[in-house]
Amino acid sequence: MNIRVYLDHCCFNRPYDSQDQLAVRLEAEAKLFIQAEIIAERLDLVWSFMMDYENSFNPSKGRREAIGEWRSFAREVMQLNASVESRQRHYKSLGLKNKDATHLACAVEAGCDYFLTTDAGILRKQSKITEIRIVNPVAYICEPQG
Repeated sequence: MNIRVYLDHCCFNRPYDSQDQLAVRLEAEAKLFIQAEIIAERLDLVWSFMMDYENSFNPSKGRREAIGEWRSFAREVMQLNASVESRQRHYKSLGLKNKDATHLACAVEAGCDYFLTTDAGILRKQSKITEIRIVNPVAYICEPQG
């Protein structure tokens, strides 16, 4: 069984960010490596209604379409349900923003092993959330797998 990963919206956008900072370039490269692992079916991607929603507001049509294409690679697409709503409320109570809490709730509800993000605010909360490993893409590829 493959490792199940959930990449949040900021993670999908990382390759489109300014690459002037080394940390951003490394995160972008790591995210592209993870995408290659998904395409090769060595990782299972989980998508959600929140990814669709957040991506619909991307001002760049090209980016919006490129990110949206990843939905077709997902092994599962999480929809809003009572369990997701309950988890989302819990994560909000820990200080996460609404969209971030919803992404995380979808990932946990789907049984993902990893929640990948480049959002420092989410990464700062990782010690409060024990149901899933929350890491940035660089940390993920540096972890021993299997």
